[in-house]
Amino acid sequence: MILSAAEISSQTIRVGAKHFNEGYILSEILSRMLELNGYTVERNFSLGGTLICYEALKNNDIDLYPEYSGTISEAILKLREKTGTDELKKKLNDLDLDISGEYGFNNTYALAVKRSTAEKYGLNNISDLRDHPELKIGLSYEFLKREDGWKNLSVAYDLKQIPGGLEHGLAYKALDDGQIMLTDVYSTDGEIPKYDLKILNDDKNFFPDYSAVTFYRTDLNEKIKTILNELTGKISENEMQEMNSMVLFENKTFSEVAAEFLKNKKIIGSSDKREVSQETNIYSEIFPKLIQHLKLTFIALLLSVLIAVPAGIFIYRYSSFSKPVLYLSGLLQTIPSIALLAFMIPLFGIGFLPAVIALFIYGLLPILRNTTTGLFTVDPLLKEVADGMGMTSMQKLYNVELPLAMPAILAGIRTAAVINIGTATLAAFIGAGGLGEFIVTGLALNNTKLILMGAIPAALLAILTELIFEIIERMVSPKHLLRSGISTDTV
Repeated sequence: MILSAAEISSQTIRVGAKHFNEGYILSEILSRMLELNGYTVERNFSLGGTLICYEALKNNDIDLYPEYSGTISEAILKLREKTGTDELKKKLNDLDLDISGEYGFNNTYALAVKRSTAEKYGLNNISDLRDHPELKIGLSYEFLKREDGWKNLSVAYDLKQIPGGLEHGLAYKALDDGQIMLTDVYSTDGEIPKYDLKILNDDKNFFPDYSAVTFYRTDLNEKIKTILNELTGKISENEMQEMNSMVLFENKTFSEVAAEFLKNKKIIGSSDKREVSQETNIYSEIFPKLIQHLKLTFIALLLSVLIAVPAGIFIYRYSSFSKPVLYLSGLLQTIPSIALLAFMIPLFGIGFLPAVIALFIYGLLPILRNTTTGLFTVDPLLKEVADGMGMTSMQKLYNVELPLAMPAILAGIRTAAVINIGTATLAAFIGAGGLGEFIVTGLALNNTKLILMGAIPAALLAILTELIFEIIERMVSPKHLLRSGISTDTV
């Protein structure tokens, strides 16, 4: 099927990326190649780890993303035997998935130590680690749990060390500072020469081949597949490591590095309009993310209020339901926020909706608990006075009980709002945007400036929210409660 130029330009291709430096660069290269061929590209970068990206692809929330053959084989398909590209494609086709030709480099997992550490302990091969169980190891969270990661690697090499977990982008600094002595790396990481690291030889050939490819569904348009295959054999391991290094240590954006690579490979010409970097004002970068963050928080908080306050009133009226309802809402809040966000992907995909649902769940407990507590602690004498005045139960609720419980209810809403502002930064891991995008990208690039661009506005937003709710509480709380100095903090 041949598409016209108008049909092509009307198509939006959703490109995903894992939240690490190389993932951003490769995804930007793919995005630019598609744009140069007339397609509109929606970038869904910083999608967390492998399984989040895979679920997004499988659920049609993205159309493609860069992946590695060994990761597909080991972490996604759970294949125990090493599989060649042709066999891998066959197994993927059974799932309506496919991969492009190999880019040309193998970004294998590896274990690395500082060269001085290798010399001190005589470390050349991974098997040498058996003689040094005292070595302090810090590994990325994904590597700790993958089938081709520490769990099976330690069995294959009979390693006794007990590793700690940390974000991959922070591991190199921890190595350099001596906080850990060994970590997992990707063989094309730009930090390896920078920090003078020695990669330990995989002398038992544990790791599979990790050839970089584009991962997509089989229903992708054939013209797009042809464009993606233009990258086949175009990137060597040295070139990929150099591109990673340029972003990390030469103050270049991954967008600039991608454009330079495509120009050098003559895939684009010097007339590419996206090639020229334009300085952007820091406030113009932060403002759209701040608005998105506010939207996420406000909608989730509004939904929490609309559900939790009536539910709290219901529990107050029918107290036999109080324990199971409060227990269930408390149980939901004990789920780690990043796990809850990941759980939403198979149900609702990625982006705004699953993030709002997760934040809504997190906002339920403090509002529900404070609503019920506020109503149950209204002075019984005042309730008797209301009964003596002949008020109906509904009149008593709206004229006496709710006004007196309002400080506690507002305190619960305030607590939920602050919790949601902080938790919303994690929504970037599933493509929901917001201030968390800066933090996620900054962690991946070990860029303190980017981390602060997300963390400081989020902290200021939380403080501002506290102040606004304090003003609201003073405006709506009964005057005698304020005069008597009764606290409006969380009950």
